[in-house]
Amino acid sequence: MTGTHDSMVPVARSSAPLVGVHLVADLFGIRPELLTEEQAIVQCLLAALRKADFNVLSHCSHKFPGEGSGVTALVLLSESHAAIHTYPEHEYAAIDVFSCGMPDPSTALSHLRDAFQPTEVSVHRQQRGRVAE
Repeated sequence: MTGTHDSMVPVARSSAPLVGVHLVADLFGIRPELLTEEQAIVQCLLAALRKADFNVLSHCSHKFPGEGSGVTALVLLSESHAAIHTYPEHEYAAIDVFSCGMPDPSTALSHLRDAFQPTEVSVHRQQRGRVAE
């Protein structure tokens, strides 16, 4: 069955090369104080991406108002993008890294795991797109 983009209808799989890999990770059980400092989180994300050989083009971030609140950071990569959203009140960080190039998002995640020391991690690796024939 060839598919539509409706999430309820299966899309036909192809043996064509992939456009990229999208890694989505949930990190649980992180000490809340690690999830509130905007500049530290941005530097941690940038360092993890660079260690994984991603090429950073630009980045932006936002610290939400209130003591102990979370941070969102977005990074534009020549290979696609990366993001982190922190929720100190839940001891949780949501991370996604999409790569349409050679760098492996798993390498960046490994560095982030080392930095945040979560007690539990859930990772979903999605193959994205296919190269037109």
